[in-house]
Amino acid sequence: MDFQVVVLAGGTSEKLSPLISKDVPKALLPVANRPVLSYVLDLLEASDLKDIIVVVEGQEAARLVGAWASSAYLDRLLVEVVAVPEDIGTAGALRAISKRLTANDVLVISGDLVTDVLPGAVAATHRRNGAAVTALLCSVPVSGPSDAASSGGKDKAKKPTRLNIVGLDITRQFLLHIVSGTDVEKDVRVYKRKIRAVGEMEIRSDLMDAHLYAFKRTTLQNILEEKEAYHSIRLEVLPYLVRSQLKSSSSGGEGTTVDETGDATVSSNSHLQCLSQHRILAPSAFKKDLLSSGGTYRCCVYIATKSKYCHRLNSIQAYCDINRDVVGDASHLSGYSFSAQNNIIHPTSVLGSKTTIGPQCMLAEGSQLGDKCSVKRSVIGRHCRIGSNVKIVNSVVMNHVVIEDGCHIQGSVICNNVQLQERAILKDCQVGAGYIVTASSEHKAESLSKKVERFL
Repeated sequence: MDFQVVVLAGGTSEKLSPLISKDVPKALLPVANRPVLSYVLDLLEASDLKDIIVVVEGQEAARLVGAWASSAYLDRLLVEVVAVPEDIGTAGALRAISKRLTANDVLVISGDLVTDVLPGAVAATHRRNGAAVTALLCSVPVSGPSDAASSGGKDKAKKPTRLNIVGLDITRQFLLHIVSGTDVEKDVRVYKRKIRAVGEMEIRSDLMDAHLYAFKRTTLQNILEEKEAYHSIRLEVLPYLVRSQLKSSSSGGEGTTVDETGDATVSSNSHLQCLSQHRILAPSAFKKDLLSSGGTYRCCVYIATKSKYCHRLNSIQAYCDINRDVVGDASHLSGYSFSAQNNIIHPTSVLGSKTTIGPQCMLAEGSQLGDKCSVKRSVIGRHCRIGSNVKIVNSVVMNHVVIEDGCHIQGSVICNNVQLQERAILKDCQVGAGYIVTASSEHKAESLSKKVERFL
């Protein structure tokens, strides 16, 4: 399959502060004790897509990712890690490496995507339909769409729910309308001329743009060159292609009456609605009339079944959800074999007397727990030292963490080299690398991290 793959791995996103640092860029953030980028690379390998460019924002982050990838995937994948400037956006990142793209088609995938949908299935659909772009759409996770997930802490309950609105043809193969990040409270307007052009459109708000796209290379390169101001694939490049797809039909095609002024209002409270102008084009007529005419782009979708897992690690809440899922209901994604007790306890770890590790937990190599500890639905990293009478619930503890006697941790993320002094209590907190939580202190819904000194 003549495809090149571009993985957009990000850099040091503020949305994930204080989880990421100069030593742990986003791509290497651990999910069930594996870098999140490994989930995408393993999927690509399973689809026999081995020519991969990983784009990382920032020189130092790219160096770290490159060192890890060259070791982890030696003799398995051909991975080229390319550094680009920070904060140039997904479209800017593609523009920066555009000259490296030579294959007929390009698969663009977000490096923070955790899914069991094979990219090869999206690529095959793209080729079969001869599309300019094919987007992967997945069911919205139970916790909400990834783009809507809060950053945790005090703002966790304050952000409004946001979702994607997509319009599909009656065969559910073609993408006719897309609006990202729409407020639930607002109505969505669809121009009547667009509905009349296609005959019928199915409006969905229960699908998530997974940030996995197959592009025709020449189409992608032309848009990136012509639209120099475009910053985002999701918010600008994809909607542009969808709009361009309908231009020839909406400007008045054979047998089509166009109303340039009217529009239709769709309530976003419903997950599924159909709009029709009392004339439904048959699927064959739809393809011929709308997508085979000259000058149009063919925009297609691959809709994953509801049984498939699909989530993006683009917020602290999403990070917690994905870690919970990968050691829970989506444990098949972890790459590990779980015990009869539905957990993973590395043979080099040490457990004290009357210490229990519950189901849906992971304890990595070299970690030690004292007496009478309780761990429930949590992930504990490598070489941690945990005292006695410690309770850890619904949390992620990274590597080389010291937790002294009597500490209670719930719903929190503890980064590398953190020290919790005795009887510290954390609830719904994030603790940045190297931070010291003082003895007997209590913290709720806080982000704790070292102050970064800036030298001019």
